[in-house]
Amino acid sequence: MKKTITLAFCFVMLFLFAGCGKGDISNVKIEYGTSSVYSKEEIDSAIEIIKKQFASFEGCELHSLSYMPDEECNNADNIEWMNNLRTDDNKEAFTQCIAFESSFRSPEKGGGAWEANEEYTWSWWLARSEGGEWNLMTWGY
Repeated sequence: MKKTITLAFCFVMLFLFAGCGKGDISNVKIEYGTSSVYSKEEIDSAIEIIKKQFASFEGCELHSLSYMPDEECNNADNIEWMNNLRTDDNKEAFTQCIAFESSFRSPEKGGGAWEANEEYTWSWWLARSEGGEWNLMTWGY
């Protein structure tokens, strides 16, 4: 039930922020942590997808992205969750997922769903088939 509520919230947030202008990703601090599952290149490719999405958050400034530990990201429950989020575009079942915590500031004057000049912390979840391309599946609180 919690995952369903989280998914619904994320879709609402997606529609609220769709079509917005540019978010600032120029000074983001990346915290890679330690992974025995993913290489730095694999983590970086997931980060690039997050940055691309964040760039559409008009007036927001991304401060940090932190890799969540392997055991939190890549466990059976979360892989099942990612597979439940799959769309028709994702033909193959996902076998891996990766997650990040982020910190960012909302626009100075707020607007839309944003409180003015507030610090937000969101999670970002991506999934893929073994060795495939990352798919951004969900993000938000």
